[in-house]
Amino acid sequence: MRPSRPARAALAGLLAGSLLLTACSDDSDDPSAEGSGSPTSSAGTASASATPYLPVPEGVELTPQGSELEVGETATVAYEPRQDQVGVLSIRVDRIEKTSFKESFRGWQLDAATKKATPYFVRVTVANEGETNLGGRRVPLYIVDGRNTLVESSSFASRFDPCPSTPLPKKFGPGKKTKVCLVYLAPDKGELTAVSFRPTQEFAPITWTGPVEKVKKPGNGKKGKGKGGKNRKQG
Repeated sequence: MRPSRPARAALAGLLAGSLLLTACSDDSDDPSAEGSGSPTSSAGTASASATPYLPVPEGVELTPQGSELEVGETATVAYEPRQDQVGVLSIRVDRIEKTSFKESFRGWQLDAATKKATPYFVRVTVANEGETNLGGRRVPLYIVDGRNTLVESSSFASRFDPCPSTPLPKKFGPGKKTKVCLVYLAPDKGELTAVSFRPTQEFAPITWTGPVEKVKKPGNGKKGKGKGGKNRKQG
């Protein structure tokens, strides 16, 4: 299934709004990825294919399309960040958190469309299993809302300590590993139903589901301390 044109328009409007999150008078940058389309769920676990859907290094086994994973499980995936490039990542969704603008976005200016959204934080561990430097690329994950629509992660022009939602490190070559927290805004008070890897419309999505937990309070983790109002420019 694909979203209707009105659904696309509403989502596009929200994503534009989500990027208007500002502290004081800072403007936000556009995300590098486009998220549209809705995932098609598969019944049970997909069977492995003998041929990878994209060329990957010898010894790398891709997680089958349509796989349904639990939070804490790892998928190895391949995608094309651009036409002449193949990236291979292992992705583990570690934690899904539901928050609120009042709790996590104090001091930030929000437009009307953004205020109607439900904010979520998704914490993941990512490792480069391929031969391509993926530095500076967005993590290719989306969330699925209750309307079966894909929602891309939001980005910030300024520092957002509770969940930075930044691209992969500038140098993220073969063998590199990192932890990332991504911010998602489910439109119109939507509910997160799954985290999804779906690089193209034709791809049967790999999804993660599990408990949606309370957001970690600032200062409880090793990183991300500080108030949301303290900002500096991010790449």
